Amino acid sequence: MNSTVAAVSSNDVYTFTKPSRDSITLLAGLGVEGDVHAGVTVKHRSRVAQDPTQPNLRQVHLIHQELFAELRDAGFEVAPGDLGENVTTAGIDLLALPVGTLLHLGDEAVVEVTGLRNPCLQIDNFQNGLLKQVVGRDRTGAIVRRAGIMGVVVAGGALRPGDPVRAELPAEPHRRLQRV
Repeated sequence: MNSTVAAVSSNDVYTFTKPSRDSITLLAGLGVEGDVHAGVTVKHRSRVAQDPTQPNLRQVHLIHQELFAELRDAGFEVAPGDLGENVTTAGIDLLALPVGTLLHLGDEAVVEVTGLRNPCLQIDNFQNGLLKQVVGRDRTGAIVRRAGIMGVVVAGGALRPGDPVRAELPAEPHRRLQRV
């Protein structure tokens, strides 16, 4: 199956959701142009409070569109941008990618995968009970996070719905995604 960008979203103010856009521009080393989370250092409020000089490993948030169908089956209505993601993909298992994967998005943009999104309680303010749908435990008791992945922009460019997505895996040994 061909992997594509299903939707793009950004917001220049702190809100949980981000409105869908016709296009966004990724800026190398910064993130999404005009997005509140763009920058060299952390922008997420809780992380800024801990140490505002930390590198921003969360410049771009990506979620697989297939998650929305799973959530719908569980009684939740979630659309692109609702969970604060910048890029909604289709046809690629983002959660199975290793750290350091290069995601080629559209004609020019490249995002290096840094880790898993760790959703907070705000997600239940959006829809009560949603946090349990995207964070749970597997049969061994290990925490499973399904609310997307985070990355940093290594090459900028414009991105639109319908653009292709291609994953370039890093050299082995691969490291599993952890929360960032």
